[in-house]
Amino acid sequence: RIYKLQSMYHNCEAASGVQWSTRGDNRVTPVGRVIRKLHIDELPQLWNILLGDMSLVGPRPERPEFVGPLQSQVPGYIGRLKVRPGLTGLAQIQLPPDSAIESVKAKVVLDLYYVEHYSLTLDARILFGTAVYLLGFSYAAVRVIAGLPDVGRREPEPATPLKAPDLIPADAFATQAPTA
Repeated sequence: RIYKLQSMYHNCEAASGVQWSTRGDNRVTPVGRVIRKLHIDELPQLWNILLGDMSLVGPRPERPEFVGPLQSQVPGYIGRLKVRPGLTGLAQIQLPPDSAIESVKAKVVLDLYYVEHYSLTLDARILFGTAVYLLGFSYAAVRVIAGLPDVGRREPEPATPLKAPDLIPADAFATQAPTA
């Protein structure tokens, strides 16, 4: 179980089903918008780190409902699960939040680079890059200032935000769908 401050209305996915949050998502409360903008909704995950469930740096944890479908749709996705999930990661400070399957694929490239090239130096650069990112610098500036590797990925083209059911076959969530 990953801890997080609640930023969405209670039981908001009962009608819509499981889906990724998008910019301007009406499921997010007004207070939730503020805590997300300040990135403090992730602070309770420090408890997960103390418990040993997470580390400071590593690929971000994914909601369990998405792991199976993403494994089948994103080549190499399972490789990111070889390390403990992290509070921050290489992909989070170099790419915007996921909005389409293409953005997940781009992040997996960075996650796999992290898994294959793990070092204390890389962790230190990612932590420094996270601080730079939180100060409001662009993704490109974070990469340069923190001395992060350019692993050949390019930011995906902007796309109309999609909901998870549009990205993942509806039958993947058959057990999650509300009954009428």
